[in-house]
Amino acid sequence: MHQVAAIQMISGPDVQANLDQAAPLIAEAAEAGAKLVLLPECFAAFGNRSLQGIAEQEFSGQQPITRFLADQASLHGIWLIGGSIPLPRARGEKPMACCLVFDDQGEEVARYDKLHLFDVDVADNHRSYRESRDYDYGDSVVCVDTPVGRVGLSICYDLRFAELYLALSRAGAELIVVPSAFTAVTGAAHWEVLLRARAIETQCYILAANQGGRHPGGRETFGHSCLIDPWGNVQASLTEGEAVLCSSIDPDHLNTIRTRMPVARHRRFVPADTIAAAAKESD
Repeated sequence: MHQVAAIQMISGPDVQANLDQAAPLIAEAAEAGAKLVLLPECFAAFGNRSLQGIAEQEFSGQQPITRFLADQASLHGIWLIGGSIPLPRARGEKPMACCLVFDDQGEEVARYDKLHLFDVDVADNHRSYRESRDYDYGDSVVCVDTPVGRVGLSICYDLRFAELYLALSRAGAELIVVPSAFTAVTGAAHWEVLLRARAIETQCYILAANQGGRHPGGRETFGHSCLIDPWGNVQASLTEGEAVLCSSIDPDHLNTIRTRMPVARHRRFVPADTIAAAAKESD
């Protein structure tokens, strides 16, 4: 059994205030025995219109968010998955919505750039979301080996694209993380059903850390961070507000489900690009 944790926040535009909010929640998760801790999407900068400036700081020697993540991971001896931060691949380029993974020594061991950007209209008070104005698209499927198993990385809107999760499964994922900022409207409609579907399809644990409440500027996020087992059962969940969810993943339970219903072996149709992506990650 491995203890994992999802941190739910109500982040705002002030980076330092968000980091100050995250630190005691990370400490709480570590004290509860979590070996891997997941932060939500945009945990350090939610609704901040100076994303390019934040990205340039992270790419430069200052790196306030990246250093925070590394320091927290080494301080608590945990693997820490940093939700998403704006981070370019090269100086002057448009930032990616980037998920960084740090090991228990504070070393960066993986980077995932969000593949699917949220360019949609929603029936809420914000109405229009256009992530592609601020971010560039990622192009890689990423898994990383951790003490709690092989972890597949995804971010928020990725959840609607089953082919990505299939690729993560084929690349050996046992746990897939979903740091998110699902809106209250789309979350109420689809959050749990999508998470459960991805768990059932991939026969993986799904750990989802969502933003959860009313943010400065009036935006509302859904919360309901959760851990779902490979059979699609909601093993633990929150409602709204700042909170820490701790629960355990059981490799024996995962292996039993995969043995009794070997869907990966039975699968007859897999898109060619999904096979190629999974093969690339397995090399």
